[in-house]
Amino acid sequence: MISWSGTARRLALGFGALLLLFALAAGIALAGLGRIHEGMARMRDAEEGMRLALELSSAVRDQYAHQAHTIIIGDRSHLGFYAAAEARVLELTDRVRDHATGDDERAWVEDIRSASGELDAIFRQRIVPAVVRGDRQTVRLEHGQAQVVVTRIQERAAQLVAAFEAAIARARAGADAAERRILAWLVGLLLGAPLLAAAVSLSIGRSIAGPLAILRAGAARLAEGDLSVRIDEAGPDEFRALARRFNEMAAAIASHQARLVESEKLAGIGRLAAGVAHEINNPLGVILGYVRLLRRKAEGGLYADLAIVEEEGLRAKEIVDGLLELARPLPPERERVALRELCEEVLARLGEARVLEEVALRVSGAATADGHAGKLRQVVTNLVRNAAEAAGRGGRVELALAEEGGRATVEVRDDGPGVAAAARERLFEPFFTTRDRGTGLGLAISRAIARAHGGDVELAAGGASGGGACFRLTLPRSAGEGTR
Repeated sequence: MISWSGTARRLALGFGALLLLFALAAGIALAGLGRIHEGMARMRDAEEGMRLALELSSAVRDQYAHQAHTIIIGDRSHLGFYAAAEARVLELTDRVRDHATGDDERAWVEDIRSASGELDAIFRQRIVPAVVRGDRQTVRLEHGQAQVVVTRIQERAAQLVAAFEAAIARARAGADAAERRILAWLVGLLLGAPLLAAAVSLSIGRSIAGPLAILRAGAARLAEGDLSVRIDEAGPDEFRALARRFNEMAAAIASHQARLVESEKLAGIGRLAAGVAHEINNPLGVILGYVRLLRRKAEGGLYADLAIVEEEGLRAKEIVDGLLELARPLPPERERVALRELCEEVLARLGEARVLEEVALRVSGAATADGHAGKLRQVVTNLVRNAAEAAGRGGRVELALAEEGGRATVEVRDDGPGVAAAARERLFEPFFTTRDRGTGLGLAISRAIARAHGGDVELAAGGASGGGACFRLTLPRSAGEGTR
């Protein structure tokens, strides 16, 4: 199915206009040639009529000449020649009538026929009998009448010749005018065709070449490694769609590269943790053991100092345990996890540990997902703990669960101060934290666990009561729906 996009319409209109221009030129030329042909036909018809009128005039003279010969000779010997001349006059009169177009011309032809009849009657009924009788006086009188009729016929024939000449002149003038008009139109159209072609080319160049150059420049920058390049989504429909796809592709490449960098970073940290955790954990265990032993015997200021040493040792052990979490793969066993029950269990445990004191809690919705319950519990615990610390005393923390399109989501919202714009890009980086005593591993570990399940953890828009922050945990509802 053809999609008539903006550029396709421009191309169709541009080339259609050019075709229409040439069709118009051809139509004008054909119409002009038709008018010229009609004019030439009228000229030929008028020329034929003029020729016949001249022949008619000559035939009338022949008819009159045979009358004169009869008078001179004084017998009937030229009556046969006279009859042939008279028949020729009548034939030419009929043929001239066929070429007469105006009322005047047809009237003149009829007058010639009538005069020819009068001339024949004068000759046959009056002159011939007078010649046979030898009546010279009657012959002279009737011959004079015959001359008058012949003169009238000659005048009418001359008028017909003049009319046919005028018709020839008009036809020639019309043909010349049609030729000039055709020439003027064709010259105008031929001069306009390059201008129209230039306009079409300019329009196509602006709507195709320009956007293509922008796309080419964007692709070149992308090839050079500038993943921040974006193309203005303007211009014709298909190029706007192409620019949108290009921007989506650039964003996807940037996202994939960021994930790759993050994965490499986590893999490096995991390899580091796997290599040194045993070496660090053993000395830490010895140190913590001796510190606890000494605290039993210490008093006063030494006791307080040993408490600080133990606290810092435990913090170091927490960091090592976090590093091991990043490097440790998920257990292969998975089960159907009721996320609503898991969230309520997390809230109950944190409440017992006095982490959620004076924080208003609310859980809504329900969802299920396939996964490792212990790991998912760890993710939810990290998110709820962070939300409670951000909300502070008197704050609100909401957990909203939902299922849609084969995905399960758990949104943890708080009404705290929210996340600063400068910190948004680095929230999930290992060791990045906005708290004084944080390790910076909680969100990194949570995202690593979620992605190992085929889901993700991300900062979403909208916290509790319209303020604060919202972190969304997304999981596939079954193991086959995620990506490992």
